[in-house]
Amino acid sequence: MDTISLKPERKTELEDYAQRHGQDTAAALDEVLAAALEWERQDYREAVEGIRNGYADYKAGRVRPVEESFEELREKHRLPR
Repeated sequence: MDTISLKPERKTELEDYAQRHGQDTAAALDEVLAAALEWERQDYREAVEGIRNGYADYKAGRVRPVEESFEELREKHRLPR
């Protein structure tokens, strides 16, 4: 088993989490780390998909001037010019 150093405050948080969930700290760390990594993977996939879709819209001419978008945001949020 590999050893990973944790900051004391993070270790305390992990121990508290493990206790609340009825787990030992290793199982709790594995669970929390797996959830965080899955969230990051999903966030990355969504970001890449959004960029691809935006680029496809740009290539297809489905864009509008940035000034028009900013004006819409100003009106929506009642921001001064």
